[in-house]
Amino acid sequence: MSPVSSHVSHGQSTLRTVQVLGGGSAGSSAHVRSLAAGLVARGVRVTVCAPAEADRAYSFTGVGAQHVHVPRSSDPVSVAALRTVCADADLVHAHGLHASFRAVLALSGRSTPLVVTWHNHAHAEGARAHLMRLLERRVVRAATVVLGTTSELVDRARGRGARDARLAAVAMPRPAAGYEHPDRPSSKVRAELGATDRPLLIAVASLDPGRGHELLLDAARAWRLLEPVPLLVVAGEGPLRAEFQRRIEDEELPVRLLGRRDDVGELLAAADLALLPRSWEARSVLAQEALHARVPLVAARTGGIPELVGDAAELVPDQDADAFTGAVIRLLGDPERREALRDMGTRQAATWPTEDDTVAQVLSVYDELTKPRPLT
Repeated sequence: MSPVSSHVSHGQSTLRTVQVLGGGSAGSSAHVRSLAAGLVARGVRVTVCAPAEADRAYSFTGVGAQHVHVPRSSDPVSVAALRTVCADADLVHAHGLHASFRAVLALSGRSTPLVVTWHNHAHAEGARAHLMRLLERRVVRAATVVLGTTSELVDRARGRGARDARLAAVAMPRPAAGYEHPDRPSSKVRAELGATDRPLLIAVASLDPGRGHELLLDAARAWRLLEPVPLLVVAGEGPLRAEFQRRIEDEELPVRLLGRRDDVGELLAAADLALLPRSWEARSVLAQEALHARVPLVAARTGGIPELVGDAAELVPDQDADAFTGAVIRLLGDPERREALRDMGTRQAATWPTEDDTVAQVLSVYDELTKPRPLT
């Protein structure tokens, strides 16, 4: 464990922190759970303010934090509830733009230090993009420290007027025993999915607009010409499921929509390729899991993907179905390239921060902001 201090002013009192989470991103939710576990283990009191469904999914209370239900809303009732929770905090740490904006409103008129972590590059156009810029300016100018999970996000925060913006060491929790379950080997998973004698491709993302699933379905039309025909499985649920299912049936595409799954690690371990048609996450969970699991990745060059994976994945232009299709077909026909990507992925993943690195950096920032100021 890190020796970094977890106490305010020479260890006189236990550090009390409030973590504010919107609950919309799997990556940020997993990060907060990991961070809360590390902080609690080092003697920090942690309260996580997040929607109830986020605690059900990530069990912040299961790692020793207190959870307070605060909806994903900036209405006066939600802000007032957050302000009450933050009343006795030594420091507030908000994750994501909207959660940070609520924290800014809740701390109005108070001197409580505010740390903000930007996990994703929020993608918007037109009037919504203008609103996002206004929110970003309001947040970073009120924050004591802004932590960005990519260099681009750090530069963005500085450009919006941040007083102090730094690169964040954000680690993705992963199973110590690996991704393949001993009671469910990859061969069994493939048999259950109907991919015993054919390549298995996997995508993991909610079935929402802007996730790139339409591109996957376009590509699947071309994959039908391969022998054997690859099977694409998509883990995730969302409002576009019925529309996608109709298209799969009408066009007889080799695609299965699996819905929400709690065995994504096992599915990934059984796959020949992982596919990420579009992601605006700074540190895509699927991309990290694929490299850790030694599964070759084909991804669109969007968000923080290039900085995250380096040369350890096949990257193609955003929204280019032909390029994406071609990259998948080439990889399926080139076992040597797939093996090279596995090895490069292992080396790239070894450069990422660990969970201990993440906690150590955050605690260092907390101590810096809560230590007593010298008298003048």
